[in-house]
Amino acid sequence: MLTRAEIDRVVAAALAEDAPWGDVTAEAFVPASARARAELVAREHGTFSGGEVFAAAFALTDAAIAVTVHRADGETFSAGDVLATVEGPARGVLTAERVGLNFAQRMSGIATLTSRYVEAVAGTGARIADTRKTTPGLRAFERHAVRSGGGHNHRHSLSDAVMVKDNHLAVLAASGASPTEALRAGMASVPHTMRVEVEVDRVDQIPAVLAAGVDIIMLDNFSLDELRAGVELIAGRAVVEASGGVSLDTVGAIAATGVDVVSVGALTHSAPAIDLGLDVSIESGTGGS
Repeated sequence: MLTRAEIDRVVAAALAEDAPWGDVTAEAFVPASARARAELVAREHGTFSGGEVFAAAFALTDAAIAVTVHRADGETFSAGDVLATVEGPARGVLTAERVGLNFAQRMSGIATLTSRYVEAVAGTGARIADTRKTTPGLRAFERHAVRSGGGHNHRHSLSDAVMVKDNHLAVLAASGASPTEALRAGMASVPHTMRVEVEVDRVDQIPAVLAAGVDIIMLDNFSLDELRAGVELIAGRAVVEASGGVSLDTVGAIAATGVDVVSVGALTHSAPAIDLGLDVSIESGTGGS
């Protein structure tokens, strides 16, 4: 859930980064009485995300600016569509425009790419999930954009779910305990409400992990034949996640092997920004006597 507090915190930081001592251009050349109207216009087809974030950029700059968002997050749009309208004091509109636009372009780009992955696995029963390969400080926004595109979120952080990866397993192996014993010992210290996932990179690792009673098994960089063998071996005793080597060209075949989840780092680390424009018109102030 993307909260108002999180939106305000991140957007305020972005505004402070962009105009730490004010917008010297707007203050020098735009009359204080001037008003502006701006339209957020799509230059290409996509899936929208970040409406509240876009609006917050203007509201935090000047509370007198009114923003009307015309698309809900998750709705599609075409080139030429007006996605939002902004009206208010021109100085504030011009100061906030780049920050608002940056967030809308980035989040809509992630939502659009996610929607393409979701469409590619339609009918397989597999869900598309993101990873922790997010932009530092922007994880909540990027994760929200994945949901806007019809995808699902993996663990949000290192604190909310257990995920034993290859490096963890290597440390356990050095202790001399069997994988099953080591996993059971670790799980004994984990709250009963927390799920446990283990990553494997070979089919022959699966039985020992299954014997520990974990909740999720990630099959990392498996071939299609290996994925099918892994799904058959696990046989519903744990959620099966596929990861590694996933692209729009390969995700359909990966999902068709019977896995439950396909995690895709590219959703957040490689999504191109959607081309959006903010068309601004200025009304000059009348001036006083």
